[in-house]
Amino acid sequence: MIKNGKILKIFISYTLFLYLLSTALSGMGQHPKAYFRFKTIVIDAGHGGKDPGAHGSYSLEKNVALAIAKKVQKLLENDMDDVNVVMTRSSDKFIELNRRSEIANKNDANLFISIHCNSSPEGTAKNSHKEKGVLFLVYGFHRKEEQMEALRENASIYIEKDYRKNYDGYSERDPSALIVLNTFMQKYRRQSVLFGEILNKEFVNYDDRKSLGVKEQGVLVLAHSAMPAVLVETGYINNPVEEKYLNSARGQNAIAASIERAIKIYRKEINTR
Repeated sequence: MIKNGKILKIFISYTLFLYLLSTALSGMGQHPKAYFRFKTIVIDAGHGGKDPGAHGSYSLEKNVALAIAKKVQKLLENDMDDVNVVMTRSSDKFIELNRRSEIANKNDANLFISIHCNSSPEGTAKNSHKEKGVLFLVYGFHRKEEQMEALRENASIYIEKDYRKNYDGYSERDPSALIVLNTFMQKYRRQSVLFGEILNKEFVNYDDRKSLGVKEQGVLVLAHSAMPAVLVETGYINNPVEEKYLNSARGQNAIAASIERAIKIYRKEINTR
């Protein structure tokens, strides 16, 4: 955690130095040997405990997200025994947003997947709760029209007792924060988008789900993850049809299977590259 301006300036200088050095070496055709092994995946079940997330007519996002996360964990442990699967939570427990990315960072994760359910705003009686489909979010400097979705997810920080201390006045408009994120996180942006696009294809082509695509938004749970990271909105829990699907064994198994297939394709793709 960056606690003061002096440490922040040192970090920015060091990050810029590494970035410029890497760019210079690439330009000269000098590529240091890299030994990469895809070995750790962190599965994050969104919300939990005192933070229920979105809700439908009879279910809560935190419970659906956890059920799907556990199914993904089981599939990966059965089919990819060479990969270490880490859960940010395995029970109905509140985990601070910065703690979730901290878990991923401390475990040197190669991929961070945060599982959520979406929720549409109240509309007219004719179109209320009719929104449906999956959505895949990667961290980015969100455009104005994307702020509401980011704020919905980021609102969880205000439930935390020491959020002002933990996030040190978090603001994406802070120039220092922009410099750090632009240089340090750009390394993972392309791979995050790649994984999001693979997920999108699996849900659409294999499960025949409607998709709202892959979008870049300022979702805080992804902001401090030092690895490729994607937030999966598995469906609209306040749409009665989608809520039934999200709570069914068939729906949860299909969602988990799509995520697992995408992980396998992604790992093969980056290993090939």
